[in-house]
Amino acid sequence: MNNRLPPGLSKHVKSGLASKQNVKLPTLRQPKAKLSRAQGDDMLLRRALELQQADRLPEAEELCHRVLARTPEHPMALYILGTLGLGFDDKLSIEYFARAVNQAPLNAYFHFSLGDAYLMVGEHALAIRYLQRACDLKPDFVEALCTLGRAHLEFDQADCAISSYEKALRLNSDYPYVRTGLANTLASIGRMNEATVHLKEAIERRLDLPAAYSAFAGTRRFTEEPPELGSILRELSNSNLEPVSAQRLHHAAGKMLNDLQRYSQAMDHFQNAKKAADYQFDLEFYRRRVDSMIDFFRLEMVAPKVNYGDPSDVPVFVLGMPRSGTSLTEQICASHPDVNGAGELTKLMRMASAIGFTPQSADALHRSLALMTIEQSRMLSQEYLSHLRKKAPTALRIIDKRPHNFELIGLIAVLLPNARIIHCRRDAIDTCLSCFISNLDRGHSYTSDLKTIGLYYREYDRLMRHWEAIFPGRIFESRYEDLVSDQEGHSRRLIDYLGLAWDEACLGFFNNDKSVRTISRWQVRQPIYKSSVKRWKNYGDRIQPLIDALGDLAEV
Repeated sequence: MNNRLPPGLSKHVKSGLASKQNVKLPTLRQPKAKLSRAQGDDMLLRRALELQQADRLPEAEELCHRVLARTPEHPMALYILGTLGLGFDDKLSIEYFARAVNQAPLNAYFHFSLGDAYLMVGEHALAIRYLQRACDLKPDFVEALCTLGRAHLEFDQADCAISSYEKALRLNSDYPYVRTGLANTLASIGRMNEATVHLKEAIERRLDLPAAYSAFAGTRRFTEEPPELGSILRELSNSNLEPVSAQRLHHAAGKMLNDLQRYSQAMDHFQNAKKAADYQFDLEFYRRRVDSMIDFFRLEMVAPKVNYGDPSDVPVFVLGMPRSGTSLTEQICASHPDVNGAGELTKLMRMASAIGFTPQSADALHRSLALMTIEQSRMLSQEYLSHLRKKAPTALRIIDKRPHNFELIGLIAVLLPNARIIHCRRDAIDTCLSCFISNLDRGHSYTSDLKTIGLYYREYDRLMRHWEAIFPGRIFESRYEDLVSDQEGHSRRLIDYLGLAWDEACLGFFNNDKSVRTISRWQVRQPIYKSSVKRWKNYGDRIQPLIDALGDLAEV
């Protein structure tokens, strides 16, 4: 994310300068007399907006602070400062947006940006509160309605999400993102046919076209060539495609061709999608990071602190490499009446970042944990549990299914000593290939090429073996192949590990009406099938760089 105004709002900010809190600013002229303070503030903020649009962010920030020095708590200055921090310091952005809202409580755009910022950091209840207020203040605010729909969906309120999107559709049937948003919501709860209708209409109208094709490709497994494949290939012949559009279109074509068992052609498109995405990943840096975690989290450091945190047995962490069966495992467990599947939560990662665990360094986290007192540990664990309880106040177990929490098992052990940890494993080649051919975002930049993902997998495996060594018996290993070969037996072992009585509903997990927001949403609506085991063999020599990179972890 860059430091620009939220999509579709730049024109509103400029108009907002003339309508802060129902107070019309004077029209600017070229007066000979000295400007009033209000006129001077207005001129500085207009200039700040111009600098922001020109990507001259420090200069824009400086002008906003000049206005605040002259007029403390100026709402538009606070608002622009909030937009400048997005993606770099989201917490500070939220503080600025909240101050702007306090100063101008009838400004719908300020409420929208505060709600959107809360959504970015995973605070869904607060996001919904402010986005709903924006919609109440401006009932025709289509952007806010669509963002409210996304917030409801991520908070597992699919019916409310559908209502928001349908209202937006009635207001503006040509808004680019409303049909894809509505379709994604319908697909998340298994209503694939309805989702397809909206996606085809978006395609026909050429609205949010690459995203519509990408979403359409994920609504089913194709057994015969759809006409949309030819349309995608024609779109790809346009040499002026933006990289993100090319990435989505190549991935959609690859997905369809993979379904049709035209594997060599599919691989061509998957590789072209990666080239368009141009992901960069520093493998040596990540190796040093894993070294740092292994060196720090030794038994002698962890053992004295394992009872520091909250003793709650409500949290369940389902983690592992993406595409290793985490969504399927969550869906099976969440089909139990006493279990809630909360999806991929970012709260633990955000808490870790707040105490120093960042992509750049883990040293601050290590210092924080080394010096952590019982009181500090309890405070952090209760903050996490409070966030978890918002998802399901009465559930006996709540699942946090963020695969990359495998990096935070040491922190989990300190803060939540009685939490269950389910580690999903799958054949290494199948896992890596599935990651490569899936449309994962830039946060998974290690999927940039087959060799890099194989080497990354080795680092993940090295870290997981360390956790298993220092926390023996604490982590339940759930192998995808075992689940496929013995669904009931393995499902019973999962529920037993959760400390719950068996419930037959876990065998019909594909009938669970809970929303699924990952790229596995089609698969988890199907009964378990075995065709995903050793799928990598379909690609033959095309994936040899992956097999070579995995080395002894590749079961050929």
